[in-house]
Amino acid sequence: MNRRDLIVGGVAGALSAGFAGRVLAQTNVIKFGQSAAMTGLGSEHARDVRAGIVAAFEAASRTGGTRFELITLDDAGSPERCVQNVSTLLGSNVAALVGLTSGAGTEAAMSAIEQQQMALVGPASGTMGLRNDKVHSAFHVRAGHDLEFKRMVTYAHERALLRVGLVHQVGITPANLGAMTGALASAGIAPREVIAVDQNPASFQAASNRLAGASLDCVLFVTNAAPVAAIIDQMHAARYKGLFYASSMAGQDLIETLTARGQSAILSVVVPRPSAMGLQVVSRCQQDLTAMKSDERVNVATLEGYISGRIAVEAARNAMRGAGANKRGIKEALSNLRADLGGYTVQFTPGSTQGSKYVELVALDRYGRMVG
Repeated sequence: MNRRDLIVGGVAGALSAGFAGRVLAQTNVIKFGQSAAMTGLGSEHARDVRAGIVAAFEAASRTGGTRFELITLDDAGSPERCVQNVSTLLGSNVAALVGLTSGAGTEAAMSAIEQQQMALVGPASGTMGLRNDKVHSAFHVRAGHDLEFKRMVTYAHERALLRVGLVHQVGITPANLGAMTGALASAGIAPREVIAVDQNPASFQAASNRLAGASLDCVLFVTNAAPVAAIIDQMHAARYKGLFYASSMAGQDLIETLTARGQSAILSVVVPRPSAMGLQVVSRCQQDLTAMKSDERVNVATLEGYISGRIAVEAARNAMRGAGANKRGIKEALSNLRADLGGYTVQFTPGSTQGSKYVELVALDRYGRMVG
């Protein structure tokens, strides 16, 4: 089975089983729902996240009498379509949601999720709009952007890299931008340049020109991969000698682009390094991907999805020993869940749905290796 068959074919199969009524609901089948950008901008990331979840579900299904299924609806990266998909899933027979890939879409859908009292396991986003005292149903298996930004700024401050440029996406939420500017202010750093970029390549060149002329020690990016990769390339061409720091928002797409070009940057990662095969969570992720006859290799996105899938399975199994693996039972099971996956621990407590604070800064060298 190749990568496209695994992910695209799997989506079609899940939709058919979940909504055309060809597979009847059974007590030994637990279904989870996902809205993800299977096409359009961000599709590679979404497909990787889904592959990780499916690997965890397939492995769990092989070890007992319960089968775990994922129903994925394509939102093409549109927040509006994500909201529509969530509404559809809330009205279906899924026991919980898992691994939504649109941060903005998930934020917009949270009121409906809260109203239905359904758990959302592992939204694949660090957005701060999902991390406040009004959100009780999103159970996070990765750190938020606030913890990433604090780590990035502390790293720069300790190395006296105080002449800072900040690049963020047009339309960034006040909560996300505030997390970064707040981290800078706490370190006593006032950025010399703050630049908003959209997905228009012309805006990347304009940003590069401003940054290159500002005598900066480093540039911090709070954006997806395309602007980061373009600006790094353009500033290298302008012989910029400073450092680049990118949040997890840029993800695997940036890693692959920089590796292909032989370029380097400092990256924030919120899961263990994919090369850390000595950690059980990483090695098992690769084993479970391989068991599906997939050519998929573990990367930061598949590993994040895999962790979400493992936590969803653990919650469902705990729920089966109590109130049952329904939406109420799974949410109750999550509220007290602690799972050591082997080098990565997720723990929820009543009143706290932030299950991990893991953040690591790594240097991606020109050979594509994560070092430091």
